[in-house]
Amino acid sequence: MSPRTLAAVLAGRAAGAASRSLRRGGGTAVAGLVAQRVDPTLVRTLAAQLGHGCAIVTGTNGKTTTARMLAVAAREAGLRPLANPSGSNLMRGVATALLAEASVLGRLRDASERLGVFELDEATLPEAARALAPRAVVFTNVFRDQLDRYGEVDAVAALWRRTLAELPATTTVVLNADDPAVASLATAARGRVVTYGIDDTRVAGETLDHASDYRFCLSCGEELSYEAAFYGHVGHWRCPSCGAARPTPDTRATCVELGPASAALTLATPEGELRLTLPLAGLYNVENALAATAGALALDLPLDAVERALSTFQAAFGRQERFQVDGRNVLVLLGKNPTGLNQALRAIAADGERPVHLLLFLNDGIADGRDISWIWDADYELLAARAAGAIVAGTRAEELALRLKYADFPIEPQVRRDTPAALDAALAATPPGETLYVVPTYTAMLEVRERLARRGHERPYWEEAL
Repeated sequence: MSPRTLAAVLAGRAAGAASRSLRRGGGTAVAGLVAQRVDPTLVRTLAAQLGHGCAIVTGTNGKTTTARMLAVAAREAGLRPLANPSGSNLMRGVATALLAEASVLGRLRDASERLGVFELDEATLPEAARALAPRAVVFTNVFRDQLDRYGEVDAVAALWRRTLAELPATTTVVLNADDPAVASLATAARGRVVTYGIDDTRVAGETLDHASDYRFCLSCGEELSYEAAFYGHVGHWRCPSCGAARPTPDTRATCVELGPASAALTLATPEGELRLTLPLAGLYNVENALAATAGALALDLPLDAVERALSTFQAAFGRQERFQVDGRNVLVLLGKNPTGLNQALRAIAADGERPVHLLLFLNDGIADGRDISWIWDADYELLAARAAGAIVAGTRAEELALRLKYADFPIEPQVRRDTPAALDAALAATPPGETLYVVPTYTAMLEVRERLARRGHERPYWEEAL
């Protein structure tokens, strides 16, 4: 280790410890931020010690869950995954994760047994790929999200395409065949490409969602046609003009039975067939499981380890995470863009037939995106007839209340801008034994999740083990 790297390790560890002792958070970003200021090559230096290399998971939705699934599969295979499970997915978060497993001398503990599994922000992929030299890059999907930061989906796909062209031929690229923007990345990859997707069209609709973000062929500009539409622009697609079409996936969900809190799956893979029950609801989590399975096989993890990982999987923080608070069940479902929120609303609508109690948050922080016009593309109407009551909170609570009014909610929502007051009111309005559904945007999720963890005697999200 160079003196500069050693100084970076010490400075970063001290910054993280200070953040935790001052109760400013888990230090999941500041440690890496400080360390990288001291030594900008820190991530490259530490990641090079990973005995089994690393994988990157990126995309608009599902990257936290997919990365967690992949890390658990690595653990089930007898490896020691090194990940950034707190959701701190910029370079500072990766640096923090590596620092947490490094000695004061800059040596990773049990380096020979380590496989890095890093969730990365869509726009951070180019820098991360250069520093980490990944064995595999897993792409989940690309949807409209934080338009003020990312731009439209075409801009994100173009950024990814340029990144893939720079990766060595030794990097395996794992693509979602059901997303036409992601599937198109295959032409830019220099090495092996593997794909995944849902073959069971019984769980599909006949038409695209009105909030679909990607309708036109990247090759010729013609509007795509769909034989089956799952959600957003994800489905069985083809271009009637140039003939571009969804590739046949290497890893496929051949049978999908969706339940209110789980999904029974049959997966066909190059290594054999898997039959399992995934303890998560929603078709989007089926795609996440497929992405993790394809990623695991690309990393040469055994199929039985994947089966154990998916069958016993516990939700990542804020993603269908459950709490017991004051005799009430609380289910937290992150909703940070139109497609993700619509899937969360559908999961709630499918969870039984009883009246639903809602606590909805809308923030417009930097990490949420300043433009909140996307809420008008979310299908709140799905829950209007069953809403027993709704409390709205966050920095843009009034706009959300107006949206619910136009969704014909029968009861006027209560506006509570303050998170503690909103949570207290929502719990009080939920009868004992019933479920409170909490649907926050990203920054609101971090705050309300912390408060729920305290009241439910759970650990902070940055302390949760894989």
